[in-house]
Amino acid sequence: MKKILKVDSPNDYAQFVDAPVLHPLMSIIHYDELQPFRHSLNNYGVYGLFIQRQFPKSLSYGMRTLQVSDASIIAVEPGQIGGLEDNGERISLSGWVLLWSPELLHGSELERQIDRYQFFSYFYTDSLRMTPDEWLSITQLAAQMRAELTAHEDSPSLRNVLLAYLRLILEYCNRIYLRQLSDEDKGPTDLLKRFRNLLQTYFRENRQLSHGLPTVAYCASELAYSPRYFGDLVHKATGGTAIGYIHNYVVNQAKSLLMQGHNVSETSRLLGFDFPHHFTRLFKRLTGLTPSEFLGK
Repeated sequence: MKKILKVDSPNDYAQFVDAPVLHPLMSIIHYDELQPFRHSLNNYGVYGLFIQRQFPKSLSYGMRTLQVSDASIIAVEPGQIGGLEDNGERISLSGWVLLWSPELLHGSELERQIDRYQFFSYFYTDSLRMTPDEWLSITQLAAQMRAELTAHEDSPSLRNVLLAYLRLILEYCNRIYLRQLSDEDKGPTDLLKRFRNLLQTYFRENRQLSHGLPTVAYCASELAYSPRYFGDLVHKATGGTAIGYIHNYVVNQAKSLLMQGHNVSETSRLLGFDFPHHFTRLFKRLTGLTPSEFLGK
């Protein structure tokens, strides 16, 4: 079983890297001030922005490996797993980390708007690449937020100030995200993005609990294609089938749930399978391992 650091509160990570604890619902860490610390593969129960000049090579993000650009941002949200497993090595990094509990957003306008920031998604697999001016602006805002936490006791007014800063940083991130989207090819890449977003929404809204696994016909209809034409487009873009794309998505979700501590039966139910053995059969077909064998690696 992999060694995973559970980041259920913002300060779980701060304590792991021996950074100051400043607020129960928010942690702001300046890597440049820390002593070398160990790698960690994190299971997030919080939101986070990792704003760094350089990232370690071969970072895990969900079930993918990322090669991250310099001077960029990785965004995480509750339920995601990412980082590098602790192997005893100690590292030094440059930049900032902002981690905040969903509780900080409770009842705020930002809580109602958070889902529109698509760069938190597992399926946005690129980092947010900053210009030098954006690096300066965003890191200055992070420093100002930390100064507020250091100078003032927790209060409703302090939390409002933090939310205002956080909203501004997220808008900077969204501008970078939209710029990078506009630079990409809008052909097959756009189809796959819409396909991924559809699957993400389906499972985020727990439709699988009442309707089962999403079908090719359902996805095609939602994206305004006939099933056959949709299948042809997915094959052209990926070399595989649309149902294979759905199954790969489901298995990646399953790996995440298993690593979070759910057993095989719970994972099967949460993903919308009628019977656990149907889930086990699909998992083994795509990974070569049963779910139990995967957990025992």
